[in-house]
Amino acid sequence: MDPTTDNAGQTGDPGTARAALEALRAEIAKAVVGQDPAVTGLVVALLCRGHVLLEGVPGVAKTLLVRALASALELDTKRVQFTPDLMPSDVTGSLVYDTRSAEFSFQPGPVFTNLLLADEINRTPPKTQSSLLEAMEERQVTVDGTPRLLPDPFLVAATQNPVEYEGTYPLPEAQLDRFLLKLTIPLPSRQDEIDVLTRHAEGFNPRDLHAAGVRPVAGPADLEAARVAVAKTTISAEITGYVVDICRATRESPSLTLGVSPRGATALLATARAWAWLTGRDYVIPDDVKALALPTLRHRVQLRPEAEMEGVTADSVINAILTHVPVPR
Repeated sequence: MDPTTDNAGQTGDPGTARAALEALRAEIAKAVVGQDPAVTGLVVALLCRGHVLLEGVPGVAKTLLVRALASALELDTKRVQFTPDLMPSDVTGSLVYDTRSAEFSFQPGPVFTNLLLADEINRTPPKTQSSLLEAMEERQVTVDGTPRLLPDPFLVAATQNPVEYEGTYPLPEAQLDRFLLKLTIPLPSRQDEIDVLTRHAEGFNPRDLHAAGVRPVAGPADLEAARVAVAKTTISAEITGYVVDICRATRESPSLTLGVSPRGATALLATARAWAWLTGRDYVIPDDVKALALPTLRHRVQLRPEAEMEGVTADSVINAILTHVPVPR
């Protein structure tokens, strides 16, 4: 079957796919209030075959957001609560002895899904955190020497709490660099919070998305058609140079001990390309790069301790760089 043909036998085309993915915002808004930037970031990650780190205080609907996205895209989703005693096999799966056949058989873990929600990933030891590295990078897991492919699409949405560090294991730079985007989930505005409470007062149940009216508005065929179209989006030499200049400027910043690697530059080019296509263009402009610079780069830089003590943030450093790096005409 052609990869751009959906279950109904209709062939997906770029225009239809774009309209379907744009409809996600309205559909997810039936369950999640005021998180359009996060929805867009998750869609961009799916288009780029990347993964997302979601950072926000408890209670801002991070889990609900991922579940609503999976429902609206008709994708399978699983959730893993990362804890200090979680083992790598609890994520990837393991060999189980079958007494009837007297043989070992592989029991897939929750990583065998389309959207994996790794909840509070920084609460589990590095050994278990690293069990996701192969899955994220290679789209497979190896158990007892046998590689096993993961489904496509496959996205890891990992969450972490930015204000509670007791009993946590901060993600190392090598693993942070594996995440395409780091999205910050803010507290809602006053009006958005009123809307949330009003919905709950009217009987909204976050565990029942079907009752909330969330329906599939796009599917794997739309996503595949969109990926093909994104890959054809034109990137000029000037835009490529602009991305390189931004990333090189982070390596020279006096506020940073670690700048953006070439992998980060590649990620920024990819996310800008996906954003350009989502906004209806088949070419990338500097504004696309600026729009995705913060979520793509903020977790790939490391602040100097003295700068951090002065209140400098990764976002403020990147914004300053975007102001000073010459924009191609």
